Parts: sequence; structure tokens; C-alpha cells
Amino acid sequence: MEKIKSSFLGIEFGSTRIKAVLIDADNKPIAQGSHEWENQLVDGLWTYSLEAIWAGVQDCYADLRKNVLAEYGCEIETIGAIGISAMMHGYMAFNAQGELLVPFRTWRNTNTGKAAAELSELFNYNIPLRWSISHLYQCILDGEAHVKDITFQTTLAGYIHWKLTGEKVLGVGDASGMMPVDPKTGNYDAAMQEKFTNLVAPYGFNWTLKEIFPKVLSAGQAAGTLTAEGAKLLDVSGHLQAGIPMCPPEGDAGTGMTATNAVKQRTGNVSAGTSSFSMIVLEKELSKPNEMIDLVTTPDGSLVAMVHCNNCTSDLNAWVGLFKQYQELLGIPVDMNEIYGKLYNNALAGDADCGGLISYNYFSGEPVAGLVEGRPLFVRSANDKFNLANFMRAHLYGSVAVLKLGNDVLFQEENVKVDRITGHGGLFKTKGVGQRVLAAALNSPITVMETAGEGGAYGMALLAGYLVNNPAGLTLPDYLDQVVFAGVKGEEIAPTPEDVAGFNAYMENYKACLDVEKMAVTCK
Repeated sequence: MEKIKSSFLGIEFGSTRIKAVLIDADNKPIAQGSHEWENQLVDGLWTYSLEAIWAGVQDCYADLRKNVLAEYGCEIETIGAIGISAMMHGYMAFNAQGELLVPFRTWRNTNTGKAAAELSELFNYNIPLRWSISHLYQCILDGEAHVKDITFQTTLAGYIHWKLTGEKVLGVGDASGMMPVDPKTGNYDAAMQEKFTNLVAPYGFNWTLKEIFPKVLSAGQAAGTLTAEGAKLLDVSGHLQAGIPMCPPEGDAGTGMTATNAVKQRTGNVSAGTSSFSMIVLEKELSKPNEMIDLVTTPDGSLVAMVHCNNCTSDLNAWVGLFKQYQELLGIPVDMNEIYGKLYNNALAGDADCGGLISYNYFSGEPVAGLVEGRPLFVRSANDKFNLANFMRAHLYGSVAVLKLGNDVLFQEENVKVDRITGHGGLFKTKGVGQRVLAAALNSPITVMETAGEGGAYGMALLAGYLVNNPAGLTLPDYLDQVVFAGVKGEEIAPTPEDVAGFNAYMENYKACLDVEKMAVTCK
């Protein structure tokens, strides 16, 4: 029971799974819970309903509670601290009665092109389609009636935290995906807030961004405590007690950085799953805005160059599923780990340039590549080397090709330096393969740590621990280095000249044929 009382809980709302990870006072995972879910396309917009959000987190917590009871023979009544994380960006707007004004619009929506372009010009700063400020301004441009009634706008993590604590706050990393944050102040950029106020003044709204956006907090700052109502929302069994400290809610980018010990300057990480993003912690600001690069922050406020790709492994997984069906057709028992392992490892036997084969993995729009809609597309010519190894290698390359487009800007044009890049996510589940592909794409060694498989919920639990388990008052980078990851070594794979040259050749074909993908998008 004492082990549970001194533990820390992280809960993260991912795009396909809600996951809870409980860690002990030594930062080791001791229990987990999960819930599978999917977004819905409603009236042309990607969303999750409030019912799905709460049913999902309650089922996730119930799964954790069941596992703790089975393993340790006790109920979870109180713990050291809790942290909530979720997919960044998107749009959740509420009125004075706390009612959601329109269905939650997720980061995946790309209907904000006009707003993002105008704000990018106004701020002289890249404002991506998925950012909360883009969604808000697009609602204004579209004349949506609900905008006048907004009293609070936040992200999914901010919403959950608000309902559990009553506090309208947000971790700086998540806040930096609502609108630009000034790393000098650790708060929303004041000059940009003023420009936005002047921009929308003709509409006569009775609110300002400063009034409706959540208060920004840095890692380690108190963010309220679990209320009695919040405890009942989370644990429907009624065992969880109120009063548990809660750390600032964070976005999935920040928790990924934390889980991979990549919050220090000149470190980076790549998350590769349903979507993918790379995060490189910068030593200084970039020379100019670039639409491929988002500038966000670490959970403690350091500037981060983020390349975010809407698509990563979905198309790859779909093709693996086709081979699963073939195996079932033959009457052979199916082991998905074996199928992935065989196909992925066989891909390494293919030509370094995939024999000329190309894969565009665009299930949805891909802003980095300039596409507002997606069409998965496999391209080859009659003279290409069409075999299974090249076919799978092309899809593996395709899963990180857009990520390479953005990172080439950082490394080649901005001359950004990085000492270590850590990978985590589903792409790396088959040992060594995803690492080798990413190493070739970024021309950099890639490290995967044992704990990386725990994902963002683990990173969120670490941030919860940092709130109350840091008696020496260490900075977040030092806390992770000296307390959490001291002595932890990952497996590193360095790129080979042949793989790098092959990936570069693949990318030349990829860029040359992007018009084919753009044409496919125009065809129903």
C-alpha cells in the first residue's frame, strides 16, 4: 500500500489509445491501464465526443485500478501526484456556463488554411493549421455564431485538468501549441496577443485572448489538486480521494520529450506512430519563419523546433494487414509480431533506394508537403525493381519521408546542431528496423531506450513526480539526467553511408512525383 501512496500517475490521451502509467518513487513503471478509441469524422471535421472522452478515461483508470488490485492487493486511494496529457492543439471553446459550444475539433483538421496564412503574415511567425489560434480565427472568418459566447478556450489536456481540479491552466509546452510563447517570459507572446486583439476589434467581441486562454505554467509549478468532483469523474468506483496534487497538464510533444530525456538544448526526439513529429531543442531562435517548422517549447520553456507530420504508420500498417489476410487465406495461424518482424527485417534486404518504388502515406492532409487532403498512393514505373523487400522498404521510407523534408531545413539551412536523437513509438517496435530507417533519413544516430515503449503517459508521470519529488530543486533537464535516467543506456544505431545515399535518392524520386499525389487528391 505504501508503494502506491508514494507513486505518481500519468494519463495521456493519444489519437488511438488512452493510457495510464503509474510509476514508483524511483521512477519505475509499476502498473498500467489503457483504453482504445478512435476519432470520428462528423460534418467534415475530426472529433471525439465528450461522452467518448469521459467513458474512455474512466475505462482506462478502471483498467489501471484492476491491475493494481491484482498485482498489489490494494485499492488506489491516494498517490503522490497526477498529471494529464493529450494530443496538442485543436479547439475546445466553452461559454460562461461551462458548456462546450461546438464539438471538439482535433489537431487533425486542416480547414484552417485562410486563418493560418493570415496569422502567419500578421505575426511574422509560422502559425500551423492545427494550432488553437488558427481554429479560433477561422471560426471568426467563417462567421460562426458561437464565437461571441466564448469565455474559455483550451486544449484537450487543459479541459480534462480543468474538470478534475477547477483550474484553468496549461503547461507551457501545450500552451505553445495554442499560440506562440515568448521563451523569455514563459508566457504567450504579448505583442502577438495585442496584434490579434486589434485584428478582431471590428467584430466587437467582449473578450480578449488574455481573458479566455488558460494561464501558462512551467514544469514543477503547482497546478491545483484533485477535487472531490474530479475524483469521482476519474474513478467511478469511489475509492480515489480528493486532495492529490496535480502538475501542469501537458501536450503529447512535451511528454515525449520527457520520456526520452530530450528536454536539454541540443537534444531531440522523434515520435513515430499514427502521426509523427520530431522535436529538436534549440540553442537559439531560427533565422526566419518556415512553414515546415513549428516553434513550441519544452515543459520547462526552452524553444523547440518541431516538424509535425499528420501521417506516419497508418498506411504501412494497412499493407501489413493485407499480408495478414493472405496468411489467413492460406489457413496459417496469424502472429502479428511475427508478420511485422518478417516483413520489416526483409525490407532491410532491399535496395538502399527501394529500387525506385515510392510510397505516399497520406491518409489525411499533410501540411509539410503542401496537401490539405490525403490519398494513400503507391507509385512505381515498369522498370523499377518491384519485389517484396523493396516494396516494404519503400513503405518504411514513406512513413518518415515528410519528417525528413522538414528536418532537412533545420540541419542543412539553419545549421542546427544536435548531440542525441531518441526515437519512440510504434515504428520502433520491431527491433533495429525503424531505427535504421530513421537514422538514414536524418543522417544521425538514433537511440531507443527501454522505457521509450512506455510512451507519453510515462513522461507525464515523470512530470507529476517532478512536481513533488525534487527536494534538491533541480531544473527539469538536470532532474531527468541525474535522477530519472542516471545509468540508463539505450541502444544506438548510426547511419551507414549506403543507407543515407539510398534514402536521399528515394527522396529525389519522392519530391519529383509529389505532383502525382497532388493530382490524386483532386480525384475522388
